[in-house]
Amino acid sequence: METIQAIKPGPKPKKEDGSDDRRRRVDPPNQPKYPDLKPHVPKPKDK
Repeated sequence: METIQAIKPGPKPKKEDGSDDRRRRVDPPNQPKYPDLKPHVPKPKDK
């Protein structure tokens, strides 16, 4: 039986020299191609 592994949330990895790993980030010149995420609006619970 195969085990399912979840994606681990957490901090972005750092390179050996301590700088951020650029593979998971959008560089400033490409930022216009990626719109910001919509704010999450929680729905009221049904009572």
